[in-house]
Amino acid sequence: MNEKDLASELVLETAQIRWHELQRFFASGNAIAVDESLDLIQVAAEITKDNATQVKTWMDAGLVDTVKDTQAAEWYEQDALVWALVIKPWVLIQPIKAQPMNVSQ
Repeated sequence: MNEKDLASELVLETAQIRWHELQRFFASGNAIAVDESLDLIQVAAEITKDNATQVKTWMDAGLVDTVKDTQAAEWYEQDALVWALVIKPWVLIQPIKAQPMNVSQ
């Protein structure tokens, strides 16, 4: 699958969802926070392609990491609407103010 096809597929699988609905993924340690400065689709693509070097770079910079208790509590109290994208076994989560890329660009 080429880059554009992968990105298109990932965009279709991205959804806005309330944080409350993602609690079980957080409880199981499978909720991954993606910093607002990153493109959610690009992060998902690199994970899908098993690009460990890039993912580690983001993790080392604190841009991609498991959702922390403090963040989860904040989102819970706000009943936050977030972007979510499942890349089994993880659910990538990004605050709603960040928009996934538009594949047609």
